[in-house]
Amino acid sequence: MKRTFKTILALSLASVLVLTGCGAKQSASESTETAPQVVKVGVVGENNEVWEHVKKKLVSENIDIQIISFTDYNQPNDALVNGDIDLNSFQHKIFLDSYNADKGSDLTPIADTIIAPLGIYSQKIKSVDEIVDGDSIAIPNDPTNGGRALLLLQTAGLITVDPSKGQRPTVNDITDNPLNLKIVELDASQTARSLPDVAASLINAGVAVDAGFIPSNDAIFLEPITESSQPYVNIIVARAEDKDNELYKKIVAAYQSDDTKQVVEETYKGSYIPVW
Repeated sequence: MKRTFKTILALSLASVLVLTGCGAKQSASESTETAPQVVKVGVVGENNEVWEHVKKKLVSENIDIQIISFTDYNQPNDALVNGDIDLNSFQHKIFLDSYNADKGSDLTPIADTIIAPLGIYSQKIKSVDEIVDGDSIAIPNDPTNGGRALLLLQTAGLITVDPSKGQRPTVNDITDNPLNLKIVELDASQTARSLPDVAASLINAGVAVDAGFIPSNDAIFLEPITESSQPYVNIIVARAEDKDNELYKKIVAAYQSDDTKQVVEETYKGSYIPVW
């Protein structure tokens, strides 16, 4: 049977369209396969060399870690609850427990990272033995870090707190203050900035590092690491429904590795201690 020119042309055009359609589908498929999986990780402060290292490691697994930096400890958990970020990594266990209790949330730790000893710092003295009667001492004002700071002042021999208050004493629980120290409660992010105005300040390690200190070298008194330090182990946190997320497990594996441990040790010179 003879085919007319119009028939041949129509068949040719149909073939082109089919091939073009297949090509478009293939391109779309390839695009989907190569698009990186984005995970937003909330942190506090600007010194995030460890997460930058993890970010680079995961590029080969087609995972794009976006590091979202917050200015204080009050923001990253709210952002995680609200879905603005996917994970956060800035807090210790007792801080998370306090947040969940206060907010009625169920944020969940999925991995241990480091422990960062709290330190006493000063621009005016070289030892806690030089603190004198009536001196002002700055501490963080949130319940968990504030309690931790008061316990550290007790360890340094400066005050005594009510033992029945456990790890969360407040300034009202100070039972002995022989030097009549004035305890100044500040947002944790302001404790380093207060140094010109006080005899000493108790500064979280991350805030101290951001201020240019090396805690293991510059603190005049550094929190000892003991079995009782377990609540102060820092963690990676997810929403409860994501605690078994396979993508997040890859991120944890990249973090909890020997090369990441080396980055922690080299960058922070013993001020942050890996605990996995």
